[in-house]
Amino acid sequence: MRRTTRARPRAGALVALAAAVALVVGGCSDTSSTTGGGAADTAGGGDAASASPSPSPSTFTGAGTGPNPVIADDFPDPDVLEVDGVYYAYGTNGNLRNIRAARSTDLVEWETLPDVLPSLPSWVIPGKTWAPEVTEVEPGRYALYFTATNFRPSLQCVGVAVASSPEGPFDVVGDAMLVCPPDEGGAIDASTFRTADGTLHLLWKNDGNCCGLDTWLQTAPLTPDGTALAGPAVKLLKQDQEWEGDLVEAPTVVERDGRLVMLYSANSYGGDQYAIGWASAPALEGPWTKAPEPLLTTDATDRAYIGPGGQDVVVGPDGEDLLVFHSWYDDVSYRGVNVLPLDWEAGEPVVRLEPDEG
Repeated sequence: MRRTTRARPRAGALVALAAAVALVVGGCSDTSSTTGGGAADTAGGGDAASASPSPSPSTFTGAGTGPNPVIADDFPDPDVLEVDGVYYAYGTNGNLRNIRAARSTDLVEWETLPDVLPSLPSWVIPGKTWAPEVTEVEPGRYALYFTATNFRPSLQCVGVAVASSPEGPFDVVGDAMLVCPPDEGGAIDASTFRTADGTLHLLWKNDGNCCGLDTWLQTAPLTPDGTALAGPAVKLLKQDQEWEGDLVEAPTVVERDGRLVMLYSANSYGGDQYAIGWASAPALEGPWTKAPEPLLTTDATDRAYIGPGGQDVVVGPDGEDLLVFHSWYDDVSYRGVNVLPLDWEAGEPVVRLEPDEG
């Protein structure tokens, strides 16, 4: 029987975040926030009456972070970037935006932003821009890595756009995708990691589950401006554990306690078997060793978070690590954004699901 004990309560310092307020806002050009847990307005001129209601606040709120979801709206695949004390969240397309965005100073109360990728090139199919990653590649220069579907070949692939502000607007670079291996089913779910020598690396998943192939999490170095690959791809790990089902995806790499840790999502994103796993390695190119159990599952949270995944790791205002991820809920039909404390025990990640008792 599969165990799900990595996500468990742990004693430690409280995460000092402000009083909780869920993001439930709209308006294509406004940056307004709404307190409370009412129904979400659809952005960009959509019909507010068609939006899903907010779920009841989770009982697994995690040591002072406030009720989850912190973004109570459809905001899958969240990526969070901190710039000068402001946190920027980016999510998969929706509400008439190619890339959704919001900002916060405490990771609890959020304001929506206009579409940060308002224009798409002619070779991209509209309405299918997913899984963004925004990185400051050079001082004052930001790169947005996104998944989109090509017209020819009709594959999901990774593109790149640049801007002088984390709020965009980002302009797509070049006349083709950055990563698009046709013999591997395309590529999705880009993220970045900067090694100790200062080199920025791109990570992604080859979309092999589209066509009966393995899904490998891969990496390659980027040019200093972040707009082109600077070396060959290296395969890091693939699906090989029962809980992972047919795929692994959404790699996120951090360095803690002298070693690299990769968080990743696996299984089918639309169901309750989707979960977050982790692996460790001495270097980005590996070898990567997977943990025997997933880090966060539906069962471990008593279904407070259904199908957790699309994760990111961010350092909170008080200097503690936080896990940002999306999930489904029993009473709504969208994937909202959640924040939980992420602790480390002997270099291994542990998600703290409940507040400390003393």
